[in-house]
Amino acid sequence: MTGRSKFFITYLTVFILFVSCGSRQQHNNQVFHYNEQTGIATLDPAFAKNQSIIWPVHQLYNTLVETDNNLNIVPSLAYRWDVSADRRIYTFHLRNDVFFHDNDAFPGGKGRKMTAHDIVYSFRRIIDPTTASTGTWIFNDRVDGNAGFTALNDSTFQLTLITPFTPVLGLLSMQYCSIVPHEVVEKYGKDFRSHPCGTGPFCFKAWEEGQALILRRNEHYFERDSTGRQLPYLDGIKITFYDSKATEFLLLRQGELDFINDIEASFKDEILTKKGQLRKDWEGKLVLSVHSYLNTEYLGILVDSTNPLVKQSPLRFRQVRQAMNYGFDRRKMVMYLRNSLGIPAESGFIPAGFPAFDSSVVKGYHYNPEKARQLLADAGFPGGKGLPEIKLLTIAIYSDMASFIARQLEEVGIHVQVEVIQKSLLLEQTAKSQALFFRASWIADYPEAENYLSVFYGKNPAPPNYTQYKNARFDALYEQALITENDSLRNKMYQQMDQLVINDAPVMPLWYDVVVHLTNPLVKDFQPNGLNLLELRRVHIEK
Repeated sequence: MTGRSKFFITYLTVFILFVSCGSRQQHNNQVFHYNEQTGIATLDPAFAKNQSIIWPVHQLYNTLVETDNNLNIVPSLAYRWDVSADRRIYTFHLRNDVFFHDNDAFPGGKGRKMTAHDIVYSFRRIIDPTTASTGTWIFNDRVDGNAGFTALNDSTFQLTLITPFTPVLGLLSMQYCSIVPHEVVEKYGKDFRSHPCGTGPFCFKAWEEGQALILRRNEHYFERDSTGRQLPYLDGIKITFYDSKATEFLLLRQGELDFINDIEASFKDEILTKKGQLRKDWEGKLVLSVHSYLNTEYLGILVDSTNPLVKQSPLRFRQVRQAMNYGFDRRKMVMYLRNSLGIPAESGFIPAGFPAFDSSVVKGYHYNPEKARQLLADAGFPGGKGLPEIKLLTIAIYSDMASFIARQLEEVGIHVQVEVIQKSLLLEQTAKSQALFFRASWIADYPEAENYLSVFYGKNPAPPNYTQYKNARFDALYEQALITENDSLRNKMYQQMDQLVINDAPVMPLWYDVVVHLTNPLVKDFQPNGLNLLELRRVHIEK
């Protein structure tokens, strides 16, 4: 690091302690430190497409509704909402005590009150082609862009859907749907990415790209805890951008960072036992937190019979795909390659953590080499005879997992060649249906199992339907579930769809992921959640 960079970060750390979004000053150094290894591309919520952006955006902005730690939809900017009898019109009643952060774009530089007109502006901005938001899909084919967003008055916003879509509240909880003020967006234009202004618990103070980002406590934030104390408790957040996981871990050990997300393979054995527990010599020095994460890791198989790749491949036979699912040991893989950080995917594609997940209802694949051999014989390849080699595309960090599976499949007569390629190339090939057999993952965009089943809906292109799976029974159930209001009935439909997919085997689920945090013991009330959303409103640091 250069002398200039060191000076900047030191200056910012001091600066944050004495300057606030409002008038009240605090000096107790309640600053939460974390590192973003991949950097942060933007602070504009219209482009909140990945975790590195979503985390700071969540601190700076609010949405109409949000998810709690149990993935329930709860009020945020809207304190309540009504749904019409035909379930197409959602009327949101807004809080009247929400203000945007102070900004030079406002008269006198003071943040103004947020109104329903700001909701209309923010949502229309997402679908405006000139914005080129990566979140346009949220409202595409669901909302009429001209008539779908309406401010009935300053405190009432109305959303009108083209057809009923039960998971819509989950969509509205996404960071894409954060509320922004038109004055600030218009003042900065494309530079709004580095001059953010929202209503969130923290406000923007300074950003030296590649060095550090500083957020400061919003002294006018509207939320309070159960005792009436104003949130957040922290004075600020400091985000650094070291690109090495090893450096990140060293800084955590030295107390320079308050937590790290996930544990890199190179030092996981130093910290964790094979059962996924903290080793004795780290007890008291670090806190390990493991929580269900709405992410399914899997291998995908292209099954579109009209595709030339599929026409010539043995993977066109369902029995071969089923044999591959039975032919490797998920439990051993998770224990030895993941130090038990994950749940072996022996049920469906929907991961643990959803109400629709029930391994006693949706029956997946357990390691059964004899069953695999029998299925191969039934498909016309006894002992693997006549079965050509199958190429598996993956990226470098999953090569050990791919090699493990390949070795086990070889024992039942299935020969797999592992080919490691760049992530960008893999994404391109899967999007263009040019990858026959590939490693992938699906992380929930919003807390509804429908999000996972959309991956197999026959009318969806790639993405999200990378396998090009089509099943008329599945599609009918999917369409029915979208308009089914009763949660328990809808979850039963999800389970039926999940079982159909598993039976047809266009995918090989590997494991249901977990959120893994290593935290400084001084950090208190730092709660994980299934979306791995960085929630800091109630966090405080013991001194």
